[in-house]
Amino acid sequence: MSEKNREGKRTARERLAAEREKQKSADKRRRALIVGATVVGVLGVAAAIGVVAAEAGKDGGDEAASGPVTAPSGAQGKDGLAIPVGKESAGSTLTVWEDFRCPACKNFEQTYRSVIHELTAAGKLKVDYHLATIIDGNMGGTGSRTAANAAACAQDAGKFPAYHDVLFDNQPAESDDAYAETDKLIELAGKVDGLDTPAFRECVTNGTHNGWVDKSAAAFLDGDFTGTPTVLFGDKNIYADQSMTPAKLKKMVEDAGA
Repeated sequence: MSEKNREGKRTARERLAAEREKQKSADKRRRALIVGATVVGVLGVAAAIGVVAAEAGKDGGDEAASGPVTAPSGAQGKDGLAIPVGKESAGSTLTVWEDFRCPACKNFEQTYRSVIHELTAAGKLKVDYHLATIIDGNMGGTGSRTAANAAACAQDAGKFPAYHDVLFDNQPAESDDAYAETDKLIELAGKVDGLDTPAFRECVTNGTHNGWVDKSAAAFLDGDFTGTPTVLFGDKNIYADQSMTPAKLKKMVEDAGA
């Protein structure tokens, strides 16, 4: 091999190595922490990766929230940070921490939605939804926060479950901050019967529940959770259970209520 060819190959290798290092640095900036992929048993594939923001600027106190902390109608739990779905008399409670920009949350919702709807409708399961904004912290933007406020506005209108599902079904790419646009969130409200009202539009546009969303986001960080979604059945994070399936969750709920 000629010296010129050897030099050309060496230069190509050096360029490739430099590009790989550049990509590693970009990935490191893009996410502060990557949580290992969790296999969703029913799909037989790795679930999308959950992430936690390293820089959130929240300390969990009221002063951390921007503006007044106005909880949505019917909010429950500690500091009124949970949006409940299902009957209070249900034998089991699922605690779900989600971010509307989080791909792993969409994966979880679309995989488990039908069984969760079935169990809540039957009065066997109550779900306490908590809203987080970690993708805003990781990727930049305000879509997680703005969408969470809109979901809280839907709760005021008694339409949270349906709008919650619409937001995940229409979730933009993780890097796309489309949910920062209130017009987009109002447009999606048109997919839920009776939600697109003047009161809802005003709530979304004014960010009525932004302070409450900020407080919820701070509570997530203070909770020492590893990522979204965090799905707690009792004290166990079932999302981290690689053997978990909708059928297994259903059996757990039914056994608990037997």
